[in-house]
Amino acid sequence: MQLNSRQIKLSLGRAILRLMPLILMSILTLITFWLVKKNTPPETSPLERVRLHEPDYTIQNGALSALNEMGSTKYRVLGKKVTHYDDDASIDIVTPRMRLFQTAKAPVTVKSDTGHLNGDLTILDLIDNAEIFRPAQAASATEPATLRMLAQSSYFKVLINDDIIETDKPIRLEQGMSVMNSTDGGSFNNVDQSMVLSGQVKGRIERLPRGEQ
Repeated sequence: MQLNSRQIKLSLGRAILRLMPLILMSILTLITFWLVKKNTPPETSPLERVRLHEPDYTIQNGALSALNEMGSTKYRVLGKKVTHYDDDASIDIVTPRMRLFQTAKAPVTVKSDTGHLNGDLTILDLIDNAEIFRPAQAASATEPATLRMLAQSSYFKVLINDDIIETDKPIRLEQGMSVMNSTDGGSFNNVDQSMVLSGQVKGRIERLPRGEQ
């Protein structure tokens, strides 16, 4: 049986109509896939996720201590909130307070509003309302008497292994009844507990009453 052209066209039309829902669904699927692909951010590899500077743990009222070669406490760091970062092992500290110990000398306390300890635990940055405090100490068989000392600045850097605290910001230094101000910071040596001021230094030096010397 021969089919005329009209019957062929009619058959093709019916086939297309039957396939039309499938064709439309295929087109919609392709469009949906393209939109999802376009709007999805590239996936971060595991190695890249490790490098993100994100905290891996936080401790409330945390403490960190280190011992010297003799087994005595060399320093102790306290903080209201201690946040550790996995990528570089650094630590952010809220209201850090660090005590530095030297044999036969008064312990020195440094503190500030915020702090940052590097991953090697060698540098502590003290930021905002930073202070170095050493209480007065009476003379002993091996050490002379020392006056109360308070140094204040907006920033101090503690070089832990070197027992040095330094800054290039202005410092106000109180020692006994004397008060000094420096424009370019200074450096505190915790080994001999001495302070050197830099830049222009102004202030007043007062002697204690004879009975208190």
